[in-house]
Amino acid sequence: MKECLSRLRREFHAYPEAGWEEFYTTAKIIEYVKELDCFEILTQKECINESFLRGRDVDAVKASRQMALKNGAKEEIIDALGEITGCVCVFDSGRAGASIGLRFDIDCVCVSESKNPSHAPQKLGFASKNEGRMHSCGHDGHISIGLGVAKFISQNKHLLNGKIKLIFQPAEEGVRGGAAVANSGVLDDLDYLMACHIGFCAKSGEIVINPTNFLCTSKVDVKFKGLASHAGASPNEGKNALLAACFAVTQMHAISRHGAGMSRINVGRIEAGSGRNVIADSAKLEIEVRGETSQINAYMLERVRAIALSSAQAWDVECDIQIVGEACELENSKELTELLDGVLKDDKELKNRFSTVIKTREFNASEDATLLIRRVQECGGKACYFILGADIKAGHHSSDFDFDEGVLESGVMLYQKLLLKLLT
Repeated sequence: MKECLSRLRREFHAYPEAGWEEFYTTAKIIEYVKELDCFEILTQKECINESFLRGRDVDAVKASRQMALKNGAKEEIIDALGEITGCVCVFDSGRAGASIGLRFDIDCVCVSESKNPSHAPQKLGFASKNEGRMHSCGHDGHISIGLGVAKFISQNKHLLNGKIKLIFQPAEEGVRGGAAVANSGVLDDLDYLMACHIGFCAKSGEIVINPTNFLCTSKVDVKFKGLASHAGASPNEGKNALLAACFAVTQMHAISRHGAGMSRINVGRIEAGSGRNVIADSAKLEIEVRGETSQINAYMLERVRAIALSSAQAWDVECDIQIVGEACELENSKELTELLDGVLKDDKELKNRFSTVIKTREFNASEDATLLIRRVQECGGKACYFILGADIKAGHHSSDFDFDEGVLESGVMLYQKLLLKLLT
């Protein structure tokens, strides 16, 4: 199994795709799962609510579809996907039992991979073939674990009761894909949902069963539309979108921080104007806010909205505000964290693989699996998120990122034990 998982991980690593552009990735997942011949595969509206698409570039989507075909994705699968990536693979035993979802994110980061010959993907020949795209967070590993679990299900379907949904989610980076999956209805019948991340705050041999401090966040694009005019001859005839944007930036960074907990804001990018002698008729701000709780995050977001609209009014320009990503806080269901803890303690194989079980450790980042978890819990189910420890060569999202592939087999084995515990 170890060699198979490594081969899968390296194939996906070589063809990374950004959020909502994962056509090659989704097509290959579907191709693999179809061969197992025991899954129903859901795509498009069956698992994605298009009203909740976040941060999706239509032109990039079209280009990525063509690139997927060029790289060897099957045309009939690409055609069936339309212009929406991601899929849910459903195993239904036909026997009474629990309904379980396992979530695996599939997108990459917009980073150019290191060309250092000592970098393992370069050295071993599986470095990114897509310039400016790289699996520098470990999602290629998540996909491989998901496919390893799919193979286990196909080989043990006579033992398993109930239903299993393998959720291959697009666009986690920038927390853009979770809302569309959560609001599709595909999770609403789940009794249990589990998700994980490799590496991050845990080393090889460690597992964190109840990570904490998941930050709520909203990613926001604000566009100002003004009127161009000659900056020398008739500046009074223009409506300056750049000045509206600059005014908004200074006011946003002056938002009073919330007294009930951590709050953050960052205007990470500003794009405006067309030339030094032209009154700028357009400007765009790329912003994120974060909060320790949903209430604090909502406070920060509302202040951003108010400042953007008042800045537009002050400079007599139009304003468009779009949410392009979101995530919420996380509270793992106690029943599942206790189940995870018990399985790790009782199983000899798992004890050898995860020698250090860490009850809790701060995550200190945002993850849109939180939206899926919240949806399942609101519908009466149980859900949890855990960290599979893996030594990494450089930080997540770094061009030199790589991870200990031993975690792939350990991850599949853990999910195997959990499914057998819940469904037999």
